[in-house]
Amino acid sequence: MKKSRIGILTGGGDCAGMNPAIKWAVKTALDERVERDRGLQYEVLGIRDGWKGLTQDDPRETGQYIIPLNQEITRTWDRYGGTTLGTSRTNPYDPKNDQSKVVLSNIETLGLDALIVIGGDDTLSVAHKLAHEGLNVVGIPKTIDRDLCGTDYTLGFETALDVITQEVDRLRTTAGSHKRVFVVETMGRETGWLALENGESSGAYIILIPEHGIFTVTRCKFLEGMEKAGQGFERLICR
Repeated sequence: MKKSRIGILTGGGDCAGMNPAIKWAVKTALDERVERDRGLQYEVLGIRDGWKGLTQDDPRETGQYIIPLNQEITRTWDRYGGTTLGTSRTNPYDPKNDQSKVVLSNIETLGLDALIVIGGDDTLSVAHKLAHEGLNVVGIPKTIDRDLCGTDYTLGFETALDVITQEVDRLRTTAGSHKRVFVVETMGRETGWLALENGESSGAYIILIPEHGIFTVTRCKFLEGMEKAGQGFERLICR
């Protein structure tokens, strides 16, 4: 039976969904029934600390950065948030410290036929460049900001939205008790998905997102209008 070796890594900020993605990638690759049907046997190597794990002189030497993965090892990983493989914000294509050749050399040394990359825009931009170098790459989008092109779904977004909504629900009782307007700022960087969808689900009076600017004077008029209308409290969701 033909054999093939896959590497898998996680990069960037951690979020919910990364560990389950690793587990099911491993489970699918090593499933014996699927293996018989495809006539191909996979071996999976976990790469620790994102791209950093592939920028070492020889990541195999200490065993610190390369770990064989199987179904028994990853069996319970989907019960935990974050990433058991670890992560970093290392970018091997950083113009100030270009380590892309080292990464390509290590991929060849490890005998990887394909690489599964779980990450956001920065991590996947590296994967994209490696694909142009001829490497077989599978990208799994991961970001609570949901700011990646080419996909409507990203690991982490729904969980982040749920957490924000729960916290805003708690704030509403305090805002009402003190008759105050609360300003809630969410994460999202240059995109307003978290603020928009939370604002809609929470009944926010004003939702401000980076894609559509609003002048400070306009904001003040909204708040003045609320006060004149005798509204005791509302919320202002902004980026």
